[in-house]
Amino acid sequence: MDAAAQPSPTPGETLEQPANPTIAAIGQFLCVALPVIIWFAPLNLEPQTQHAFAIVAFMVVAWITQAMDYALAGFIGCFLFWALGVVRFPVAFSGFANDTSWFLFGALLIGAIATRSGVARRLAYIVMLRVGITYPRILLGLIITDFLLTFVVPSGIARVVIMAAIALGLIEAFGAARGSNVARGMFLILTYTANIFDKMIIAGAGSITARGGIEKYGGVEVLWSQWFLAFLPCSILTLVAAWWFTLKLYPPEQVGLAGGYEFLREELRKMGPLAPRERNAALLILAAIVLWLTDFIHHISPAVIGIGVGLFAMLPRIEIIEPQEMRRLNYMPVFFVAAAVSMGTVMEATKGIEVLTQHVLAWMQPLLGNIVVTTTVMYWTAFLYHFLLASEISMLGTSMPLVMDLAKTSGFNPLQLGLIWTFAAGGKLFAYQSGVLIVGYSYGYFDARDLLRMGALLTVIEFLILVLLVPLWWPLIGISS
Repeated sequence: MDAAAQPSPTPGETLEQPANPTIAAIGQFLCVALPVIIWFAPLNLEPQTQHAFAIVAFMVVAWITQAMDYALAGFIGCFLFWALGVVRFPVAFSGFANDTSWFLFGALLIGAIATRSGVARRLAYIVMLRVGITYPRILLGLIITDFLLTFVVPSGIARVVIMAAIALGLIEAFGAARGSNVARGMFLILTYTANIFDKMIIAGAGSITARGGIEKYGGVEVLWSQWFLAFLPCSILTLVAAWWFTLKLYPPEQVGLAGGYEFLREELRKMGPLAPRERNAALLILAAIVLWLTDFIHHISPAVIGIGVGLFAMLPRIEIIEPQEMRRLNYMPVFFVAAAVSMGTVMEATKGIEVLTQHVLAWMQPLLGNIVVTTTVMYWTAFLYHFLLASEISMLGTSMPLVMDLAKTSGFNPLQLGLIWTFAAGGKLFAYQSGVLIVGYSYGYFDARDLLRMGALLTVIEFLILVLLVPLWWPLIGISS
């Protein structure tokens, strides 16, 4: 079936990409063999620490090889921590009572408000009308809309779904074929930027997980506003760089959009005037954004704001979205984040983090001095670490406790190193590294080679921007050693 004819997935749902059967089979074997070996091996470790490592090995191998569903693997790991007596139940399932997991739940609710009400789609078309109908302008409009939707739809997967519906219409209006530069450029850049922007704003599961880890293990408050300001220059420069590289790598076969303004106006006409439900949704989302931006004043948890807005939207007589919407949400990412946070707590309780810090990240400590060198070492180490760990959530969930401990022992600001480490998780070369990339890839308009080429270029560009931001911009907003 043609990808354009396939129904769009519901925001919050992941289009499943079947795992390689051979890799999955190897992973399933290692999920049993490796933990058993670690459990009984004659290691010079405390039994509690060694047994925790064995279960962590099961979780990490399952995530890397996609031996089973990510959330299922995480939940089984939490169960084993508790059932095998490694830690008590409150520690084994601590992530499920952590606001990091519930922040993601709130993000899903807000995404449902934006998409079900139609406000996100209307915003996209309005932006497109403002930027113009030539391919370079439309491409820029897609990227700008992608960035703006990050505030409105705090889920990269949901944004790809929304933007894909618009891109499919634009590709049809251009008369572009599936393998054309017009089609590849549009889908590739809207997918990749959705992944990157999730790290520059506390929006996606990765940045939400990182924020929770920095606060919990670093002992510092992470303000939504400060995170936003820290990466604002990078957001602007990335937007321009992504647009420029796409035009150079994929020059359009046709520059102008035939009937472009008419096409966009027709889509808006079909939507009709701003309905009360849509207007109320926009006001409610705007209220959430204002509260997030001003958290340095009121210090209300972003999770409280997100869930509060989502629940308010379902109250009787308001019903911007129906309570039945709760049944349509995909809760597995929430469980996955909760399991990753729980694993970090168990590693801390069993002194596993202390062991890992001494043997895994200890080599970095002598290099942490000059801030430029520190940024370079942290960025590329995180990039390689994420290359091995397929999921950025598992990458950040397992490593953030180590990074926070390293920051404390090296005399660095935990927030500073945490932001660098989290930002590096945005650099990706393959679709398997992110659910957002998998969704965009599944539409079939770009291939693995396209993603590898664009990912490599933007990963280097992001590094160069970060090397300038950390010593020059971050101290101005209160982030320094």
